[in-house]
Amino acid sequence: MTANELRRKYIDFFVSHDHVEISGKSLIPENDPTVLFTTAGMHPLVPYLLGEPHPAGNRLTDVQKCIRTGDIDEVGDPSHLTFFEMLGNWSLGDYFKDLSLPMSWEFLTSSQWLGLEKERISVTVFAGDDDAPKDEESASIWLKLGVPSERIYYLPKEDNWWGPAGETGPCGPDSEIFYDTGKEACGPDCRPGCHCGKYFEIWNNVFMQYNKQADGSFKPLTRKCVDTGMGIERTITMLQGKKSVYDTELFQPIFKCIEADCGKKYGQDDSIDNSIRIISDHVKTSTFILGDDHGITPSNLGQGYILRRLIRRALRHGRKLGYEGKFLGKPASIVIDMYAEVYPELVERKDLILAEFDKEEEKFLKTLEKGEKEFEKLLPNLLKNPKKIIPGRMAFKLYDTYGFPVEITEELAQENGLTVDKEGFNSSYEKHQELSKKGSEKTFKGGLADNSEMTTALHTATHLLHKALRMVLGDHVEQKGSNITAERLRFDFSHPDKMTPEEVQKVEDIVNEQIKRELPVFMEMLTVEEAKSQGAMALFTNKYDEVVKVYSIGDFSMEVCGGPHVENTKSLGTFKIQKEQSSSSGVRRIRAVLSH
Repeated sequence: MTANELRRKYIDFFVSHDHVEISGKSLIPENDPTVLFTTAGMHPLVPYLLGEPHPAGNRLTDVQKCIRTGDIDEVGDPSHLTFFEMLGNWSLGDYFKDLSLPMSWEFLTSSQWLGLEKERISVTVFAGDDDAPKDEESASIWLKLGVPSERIYYLPKEDNWWGPAGETGPCGPDSEIFYDTGKEACGPDCRPGCHCGKYFEIWNNVFMQYNKQADGSFKPLTRKCVDTGMGIERTITMLQGKKSVYDTELFQPIFKCIEADCGKKYGQDDSIDNSIRIISDHVKTSTFILGDDHGITPSNLGQGYILRRLIRRALRHGRKLGYEGKFLGKPASIVIDMYAEVYPELVERKDLILAEFDKEEEKFLKTLEKGEKEFEKLLPNLLKNPKKIIPGRMAFKLYDTYGFPVEITEELAQENGLTVDKEGFNSSYEKHQELSKKGSEKTFKGGLADNSEMTTALHTATHLLHKALRMVLGDHVEQKGSNITAERLRFDFSHPDKMTPEEVQKVEDIVNEQIKRELPVFMEMLTVEEAKSQGAMALFTNKYDEVVKVYSIGDFSMEVCGGPHVENTKSLGTFKIQKEQSSSSGVRRIRAVLSH
């Protein structure tokens, strides 16, 4: 079974069980400052899992593009990826364990669908603790479905509990489904969840039935939800009997392109294999980031920093394969062709994607040139050192100040009969990472979108700002990104020039005027065509579901949005623009606050 077939079968199955197919959303989370990228299929649905009504109803299914960057340094082994697709289905207060588990079982084992061998399936359920009882309900359902008790494992919270990602919020037990790969058990304690490779996790059913309180207690939710997920890459690896995700059709065309281009063969040398895997993964992820209509480009901050890191890491491994100059455009074109049918936005933005790869490659090659010159300046003194060792702090300075990769410092050192104090470099690097982590934790806590009173107010103010910008600067202004915390809003928009102080003041005045007018905020469900015809603002280049939520702020603003919003502008306070600056080419950025 191919990835395309799995994608379609999954959606068709849940549609046949009264779910509505909704479109996957952007890789950039809307109005959620807690994470840089959409990290799971449930991420765009958080407002609805928290109680907002969804335009499509209470049973949903989709395919969601995801990026997880915590494992960038692990990519290169046979299993880690930064970009992946997640299949999901949701019940928003509709069915619960009674239907969720039987549907999972039917899709996995029925000959009409995946037809997996029932005898090779094991499941895990929550073992219970002081916060919540043992999940006997799920275990009982599995027994009725035919899973014998010896293949039902009770595991603790660290294995079978989801959330909350923050201090408080919805959470609950989950039940995971594993397939026996046929490998020998690693020992008497081998069980689902063991990392030896015998058990392969293929599905996770999350039952959000509790709300964690600030005092640490867990209260039952009145509206229980189900969130499930199945990763396409991992599942087709298992269905095709492959050893690695990289052995599937989702990577092999990229491999062949790189092999033909550099003259090296995959499968003959571990170091070459590692580099080809890294380049393939990073080019794919970078292509999808650049193909997203939020206009993310390489930079030194946020999503742009991750993009730059991915491209430059791919380039470093290209050097190991013998590449001297720019080369990423070819594998990026292969990625676009591979996903053209499923994600046509990549084709539409192909020229922009390839141009950004080219620009970043050019910049990095100049960085390498500067770093090499700096290295040459240091070389005479280094050669006088009897130990012939480049201190770790010096190698880190080359990395931190000039963006010069330590691997290249090591290459140049070797050419000159020197070695690098790698331990010293790692120590300096770890200190740097720790400081960066402490700084980023203040911004990116990880988890559910913030729906606090202040964030909700700033979200509503963003709509007023968007309309005001169009009034002052022109209809070419379109939202390119939004990041809202409880302290401030950040809004990126298309505009070629720096705003004048007079334009900034005019925008601010218009927003405050609408706040003083005490405009009511109301929501209605409309089809995309109805929203367009009524003049609602939206990125209509996005994939939208058939019915969307449209928020109107009096007679002033009308915009397609998922929420949250205040009921009346009178609760917003005073709007103040703190800063207007460039975000990227052709995109400006405004930071603003509300005060009472």
